[in-house]
Formats: sequence, structure tokens, C-alpha cells
Amino acid sequence: MASTGNTLLTKGIPKLADAFVVIVKTEWNAHLVDRLEEGCIKVLNEAGATHTTLSVPGAVELPFAVQRHQKISSQKADAYITLGTVIQGGTPHFEYVCQMVSQGVTQLNLQLPVPVIFGVLTLNNEQEAIDRTGGVHGHKGEEAAITALKMIALNQSLQ
Repeated sequence: MASTGNTLLTKGIPKLADAFVVIVKTEWNAHLVDRLEEGCIKVLNEAGATHTTLSVPGAVELPFAVQRHQKISSQKADAYITLGTVIQGGTPHFEYVCQMVSQGVTQLNLQLPVPVIFGVLTLNNEQEAIDRTGGVHGHKGEEAAITALKMIALNQSLQ
């Protein structure tokens, strides 16, 4: 999902009317994350999938919310999409946050029976986020939803 020109991603998007996707997004940088969410919802609606959104304060909290939802919710998700933006600052905090959230999502993908999509943008500046939410680098929210739909279809085919 990181490069432009991934023309294969948008081919063969499955229609999954029975799919339920949970979007877990951060409140931090809401003006940017909301754009990611809008792209996700657009694609999920076009595919006929149902969805809900959970909000957490920041990116580090994303894996916790996914894990708890999967464990205690009566409506089991077919996939989770994590959304956030982590923007480089002047301290090492950026590296710690990026490492924690990426490792958390990786662990969830290995532990849960459903895919967890990494839709967290790790950026040098706000312009890069704008470029990736409908700008020159496409729409990473839409791409995260396409990835979720394809992974749901794969997961269903393996069962």
C-alpha cells in the first residue's frame, strides 16, 4: 500500500454483503484520520459490507481496542482496520510510537483468527498525509478497506 502505481490492488475487489468490519481510529490528528475513515467507509459501502467505528486517543491504543473488541464483543468482526497518523516531531517519540503500533498490529495478525489491517500513516509532515488521503499518492483509507475485503475473502476461502 505504500507505493503509487499498485494497480493490482483495485482489481477484483470482492462484494461481501455478509462481512462486518470494525474500523479503529485515533482521535489524534482527527482532521486527517477522519479522511482515512471516509475512504474506508466509501469502499466498504460499495462492497456491501457493514461496519462500525471505535475511537481511541492515540495510535498506541489501537491494538488494545482491537484485541478487546475481538475478545468481548458479541458481534465478531471479519476484519479490523486500524487508522491513524503519526507525524515526525523533534524527539524520538515518533520512533517509539511507530514501533509500538506496528508491532502491536503484527502480533494481532498472528494471534487473532481475522485480519487486522495496518492503516496507520507514519509521516514526516502533515502534507504527506494530505497527499495520501486523496492527493497525489492516492487514498490510503480506501486502500486499507480494499485490503480488508480481500483478506476477508482469503480468510473465508481457507476455512
